[in-house]
Amino acid sequence: MFKYIKNDLPASIVVFFVALPLCLGIALASGAPLFSGVIAGIVGGIVVGALSGSKLGVSGPAAGLAAIVLTAIGSLGGYENFLVAVVLAGIIQMVFGVLKAGVIAYYFPSSVIKGMLTGIGIIIILKQIPHFFGYDAEPEGADSFIEASGENTFSAIFNVFDNLVMGSFIIGLLGLAVILIWDNVLAKKAKLFTVIQGPLVAVVLGIIFYLLTASNEALAISDSHLVSVPIPDDINSFFGQFSFPRFAAITNTEIWVVAFTIALVASLETLLCVEATDKLDPDKNVTPTNRELLAQGAGNVISGLIGGLPITQVIVRSSANIQSGGKTKMSAIIHGFFLLISVILIPNLLNKIPLSVLAAILLVVGYKLAKPGLFKKMYKMGWKQFVPFIVTVVGIVFTDLLVGIALGLLVGIVVILLKSYQNSHFLHIEDKSNGKHRIKMTLAEEVTFFNKGAILKELDNLPNETYLELDLMKTRYLDNDVIEILDDFSHKAKERNIDIKLVSKRGVVENPESYFEFFRTRPKSKISLS
Repeated sequence: MFKYIKNDLPASIVVFFVALPLCLGIALASGAPLFSGVIAGIVGGIVVGALSGSKLGVSGPAAGLAAIVLTAIGSLGGYENFLVAVVLAGIIQMVFGVLKAGVIAYYFPSSVIKGMLTGIGIIIILKQIPHFFGYDAEPEGADSFIEASGENTFSAIFNVFDNLVMGSFIIGLLGLAVILIWDNVLAKKAKLFTVIQGPLVAVVLGIIFYLLTASNEALAISDSHLVSVPIPDDINSFFGQFSFPRFAAITNTEIWVVAFTIALVASLETLLCVEATDKLDPDKNVTPTNRELLAQGAGNVISGLIGGLPITQVIVRSSANIQSGGKTKMSAIIHGFFLLISVILIPNLLNKIPLSVLAAILLVVGYKLAKPGLFKKMYKMGWKQFVPFIVTVVGIVFTDLLVGIALGLLVGIVVILLKSYQNSHFLHIEDKSNGKHRIKMTLAEEVTFFNKGAILKELDNLPNETYLELDLMKTRYLDNDVIEILDDFSHKAKERNIDIKLVSKRGVVENPESYFEFFRTRPKSKISLS
């Protein structure tokens, strides 16, 4: 695991700076104690990172669960009762892993996963623009179109011009310039610039800028535009930030409903992130999904026991890890230790980091996820790939992550049905000798009720006086619904003077009296012809 430490250590620093404001912002948006987000980040990095089979995935609190958490804390009668639901959700996730439910990840079309990555990239950019200019009305980590402040993604951007903080904007711009020059110029000049990451330099410059301009009325950055880590007075007050579940409330049925909801949503978001991370991975590692569910479940049990928010694998942190050159799970684990050590030893220093500098880091992460060239590439792949892709992107931008993915998946299913409709058969007109059409219809390897409409349409469109050869030699499965169509059509065929020659591995017959008798399918809904 330490073989690639020269890659993993610099990557872990970048992930740390990306994760810190997101942990705090998601906790704030969830109506939970700020420290609960940091706990979830620490557990997601150290515990889940160690147990997971993902080399590059990074876990922590997820924005997609913020609305659920906010509602649940109120409805369950307090944060301690909510923590019981988090622990139960972790146990349920572990059961999912034992039952091998991770296979669900493989049923999402590639176009939807690519749309998910691009949509997240766009939403990162749109959500970070206000922070970049010093407008911090919405906490970091929000991903929903409608924001808690009452604004939406675009109105928040328009309001930037009335709420510009010059100091935040200047250091944000400087930080962005440093990151871009570091990545595109300096990193190609010397190895030192790949070991020391540009985002770290940008953060250091941000702290220096804050200290130098503290007394300048025009450029000073107020506390509301800085990172806000809780600062304990002593060791007792530090441990006082931890909360513990009130297990006496476990008999409350609503807690179980919330637990199942968190388990389902967190598992789905994790599995989607696993698919997306594996696609971004330059080494094309494949994450064992069932092991991931077990790791996430264990992480949620521990997070819930010590007062943390629910955990999922998170694409923002995972993509930052990949873009920064991470190679193994050590980068995720080390970032967790950085979170732990920093909130204990240097919370005062962390609280001097301008949010605009961290926004600059995330703007670069977002752009790398949503490069314009990908839209052109997906368009060239045809409408069957492009439509689910673009629907997912638009859905994520104008609703939220899970709704956008659901819309993309729905469109993807429709595309699959259309493909199934089109691929059930093909027609071949052989000749028109003796004034009679000779047409050959070859059925696909598997013909289900999805294909009923297409086959029925072709049969109805056959001209009178036709000799139809129905070839089922390659057909292995045939639904009872399709046989019923053929049987019904045989009566019409006699009236229209259409002769049917049936060719299958069961034999060759012309104008069978009963297709049901020929296939002997009365007791079954699907038959094997092989």
